[in-house]
Order: sequence, then structure tokens, then C-alpha cells
Amino acid sequence: MSEFFVGVDWPEIWLAFVDTMSMLGASLFFSVMIGLPLGVLLFVSSPRQLYAQPGLYRVLSVAVNVLRSIPFIILLVYMIKVTLFIVGTSLGVLGAIPPLVVATVPFFARLVETALREVDRGIIEATQAMGATPRQIICNALLPEARPGIIAAITVTAIALVSYTAMAGVVGAGGLGDLAIRYGYQRFQDNVMHITVAILVVLVQILQTVGDRLVVRYSRK
Repeated sequence: MSEFFVGVDWPEIWLAFVDTMSMLGASLFFSVMIGLPLGVLLFVSSPRQLYAQPGLYRVLSVAVNVLRSIPFIILLVYMIKVTLFIVGTSLGVLGAIPPLVVATVPFFARLVETALREVDRGIIEATQAMGATPRQIICNALLPEARPGIIAAITVTAIALVSYTAMAGVVGAGGLGDLAIRYGYQRFQDNVMHITVAILVVLVQILQTVGDRLVVRYSRK
């Protein structure tokens, strides 16, 4: 067993883990901040909803679908110039965040839209009958009722981001993916590859467990 850990640079694995968590935390934060309002807008502007705007919904829907259809590895390369303009570099943790956000915002927005569609329409109509403003309907009826679904959407998005951060290592973004490529693939150190995969598996399990518990806690059913 001791031979398995021969040549393993634990400080570098720790730094790679910190880089992965930094990419995950920053990109998840911006994805939620942008994707949540976008998901709400998709829902309320869709046909037969509160403020149906078919034209706006079609434009937003097409834009979301186009971004979702681009494989992340291609998006990384495609956005290099945009990333350079936004953050000044296309390498490292900072250079990975813009494409990570662009990849996950439309994905998360669709999940939010789906969660909002599961809200009982009677609750919305009752809130309208009481004379609530659009903001009150969204903030006091829609979002609270859809909270378990939104938490589940955040969990799914976070797990997707873990795999995206690993892929970002291909273009020198750092993190566990970059470590696995440099040591496990280029230097044929299979033990490093196994360790990074194990860390990613544990991380995903932790995220899923925490997300499931939060969904149960805030579910009213």
C-alpha cells in the first residue's frame, strides 16, 4: 500500500484542491446570481403565465438553448479572447471563471424555470386576488414555494461545475483536472490520477448529500 503513494506531492494536491474549490465557489455564486433572475424571467414571460411575452420568451429560450448546446471544452477555447478582455488572462483559476459561468447560467436558468413550473398555480392566483404586486408575487409566492426545487437545481449545477472545473485543466486552468492531466496522463503517474478521481468523487458525494438534506429541510410536502 505504501508503494501506491510513492511520488505523490501532497502539498501540490492540496493546492490543486483549493484551486478547484475556488473555481467552484466563484462560478457557482455568479451562476446563481445571474441564472436565478433569468430563470424567473423565462417562467413569467412564457405562454399562459403571469406576464406572458411570447416574443421575449422565444428570444431568451433560443439564447439559452444555443449556449447549452456548446460543449464546455469548445466553449473554453471559443471564449479565450472574451475571457482575456474580462479578467485579463485566460489561464489559472481567474481565467476559468468566465467560461464556467457562461456554461452554467443557461443550465441553471432552465432548472429554475422547471422548479417554478411545479408551483401550484392556485397559490399564484390567490396571491393575485389579494392585490399583490408583481414583485410580491415573485418574492412572496413563487420563490418560497419553489425553494426546494431551486436548492436541488443549485446542487445539480454545483456537481456539473465539478466536472467542468476538471475539464478546464486542459487549457491550464489549474485545479485537480490540471493535476490529473500533468501527472496522471503526461507523466504516467497512475496513483496521482486515482487520488484526484477519488477526491472528486468524495466532493460530489458531499455536495449531493448536503443538497438533499437542504431540500428535505425546506420542503413543505
